Amino acid sequence: MNTEFDFAAFEDDISFRHLLQKAREISWENFGKHITFYLPGMIRYGNETGLYPAISITGKDCQLKCDHCNGKVLEPMISATTPESLIEICKKFHEKGYIGCLLSGGSDLKGEVPWERFIDAIGEIKRRTNLSISIHTGIIDFKTAKKLKHVGIDQALIDVIGDDKTMREVYHLNDGVSLIYNSLKALRAAEIPIVPHIVVGINYGKIKGELKAIEIICEFKPRSLVIVVVTPFKDTPMQSIIPPRPKEIATIIALARLRMPDVTISLGCERGRGKDGFETEIYAIDAGVNRIAIQSDRAIERAREYGLQINFQKTCCSLNSECSRNL
Repeated sequence: MNTEFDFAAFEDDISFRHLLQKAREISWENFGKHITFYLPGMIRYGNETGLYPAISITGKDCQLKCDHCNGKVLEPMISATTPESLIEICKKFHEKGYIGCLLSGGSDLKGEVPWERFIDAIGEIKRRTNLSISIHTGIIDFKTAKKLKHVGIDQALIDVIGDDKTMREVYHLNDGVSLIYNSLKALRAAEIPIVPHIVVGINYGKIKGELKAIEIICEFKPRSLVIVVVTPFKDTPMQSIIPPRPKEIATIIALARLRMPDVTISLGCERGRGKDGFETEIYAIDAGVNRIAIQSDRAIERAREYGLQINFQKTCCSLNSECSRNL
């Protein structure tokens, strides 16, 4: 695959529709005519609430202050800044019948999340509850990954960036894509299931490095891939950016499908809503996406138009269906 993005090749409607149709047919051939809609975290959808909340082990604190986030993603998460508080929170989730949780947190200046301090607590949670635990790793080494595997984490989520300049200017990490690549190698060596995420438009709303990210991910043969979209948060350097157009997002989804025909692809929860958001969901279904988090009614209608079998799950869209429960 040419890793320089040339959207002009799919700009006309006929070429774009043909690309989506090809991706859709590959998806249906390999996975059947199914789609699952996910309700993650503690988000409400009608009268239903998600059963897979996100917890930050650093609270709202993040030293790295990436340009797209500036710590804003951490603010709605549940804060558990000590091992003891993490255990207590997860015990309560278990007692309430929650399915699991996503552990995340702010990074230090090297892009690392302080997992070492919480490893024993995670092991205690896995021994005392039946919660599934996902972690959003940040930059990670083999030693830490091996310890996390030993205490029983279920999967590792990691953002895969395919452009060195983006790593420097957006993430403030000078060693570039090699940091991501080495983290993926560490997770694979530790035998932790990897669910890579591609943040479409992470370079100030422009497509730059996404196709290289697909190529990197292909090497590690994950079972699932999540596509999310950069979101302009207030009080960040990207608060005024224009996110990628729905057609661009769908093109990335379709090209990922062509390169990874056997990988489950999700449209994740971090993306814009409103008119463009609805259009993105429709195009994603046109491209044969397997999963969508926090879907609109229009997405459900589109799935029905294709005659898809629809399932609903109350977890993060990265989680396998056998770990989920129907709504």
